[in-house]
Amino acid sequence: MRRILIVLLLAILLLPAPHKNKPELFGPGPLLVTARALPLNASDPAVHSIGALDYLGGWQLSSPHHGFGGISSLLVDQQGQVLALSDSGTLMGFAVRPAIDNRHPFIAPLPIRAQDASQPWWAWDSEAMAHDPESDRYWVGFEMLQRICRYAPGFSRVENCRTWPEIEAWPETGSIESMVRLPDGRFLVIAEMGMTADGSHDTLLFAGDPAEQSTASPMHLRYVAPRGYRPTDAVALDDRHILVLNRRVTLRDLFTATLALIELPSHPKYGDRLTARTIARLAPPLLADNFEGLAITREAGRIIVWIVSDDNHEFFQRTLLLKFALRGAPRDR
Repeated sequence: MRRILIVLLLAILLLPAPHKNKPELFGPGPLLVTARALPLNASDPAVHSIGALDYLGGWQLSSPHHGFGGISSLLVDQQGQVLALSDSGTLMGFAVRPAIDNRHPFIAPLPIRAQDASQPWWAWDSEAMAHDPESDRYWVGFEMLQRICRYAPGFSRVENCRTWPEIEAWPETGSIESMVRLPDGRFLVIAEMGMTADGSHDTLLFAGDPAEQSTASPMHLRYVAPRGYRPTDAVALDDRHILVLNRRVTLRDLFTATLALIELPSHPKYGDRLTARTIARLAPPLLADNFEGLAITREAGRIIVWIVSDDNHEFFQRTLLLKFALRGAPRDR
């Protein structure tokens, strides 16, 4: 069985058609999500911590809706409501406990502009999402289209999109994978496979909104990932400290992930290296899968870390949502 899974996994990774496993178009509607609680380590349920993370709970999520899954990024509010975005331009809202504040689980495609209606449905490879809680606006990074779009509150409409030559220089199937909006309004975008000469991941630091035409060209930085890993998502703890989720796939362990911390210099310069410091690793016998989404919330003074996996709409992968408390979080200087 293990060999079969490995063969299937490699087949997915090498697929030439990006839309093979993506659900076809559907309209907005209600969403039924089932959450099955899981221990962090099935062989030793007493394990409740890894590195700097304390395990607070984990769930395997499933739904009869054919559009559910493929989650590549997520946001979580203080009440535990999840807003997830798949890699096919699908928004999913749900909670792992009964809905509150009259907010009901839903699934809906991202809105698109009239001029983008001719794009094939499978091209909306949305891999990264950011949010400004003050304006309630959202930003989405599209890997294949190599563009960043800004959305009005509630994702009611597209406000603006922009494609940058710095991003178009990255591989089409390995471009925008991680996008962070810092509290001071800057944005950091990390390439999954756009590499620099020294093997680091090309990283763009925008002084402002990357969807605006008036924003100046970004500064190139370099993200140094843990060895053998590639970044899949990131989130800001403050103006300088950023958590980065990284993924690796090997024949021995299949999918593993690391959570790492990077620190932006006070006054960044072109080419600065952002070296990842691993603070936790998810690998068998712990819960492990294709972890692609990362979010943080705060509860009773603690930073809560949420990690979600992309099941690629495959029967042998799972949608896992994990919840941790972060110990020893850095503070602004």
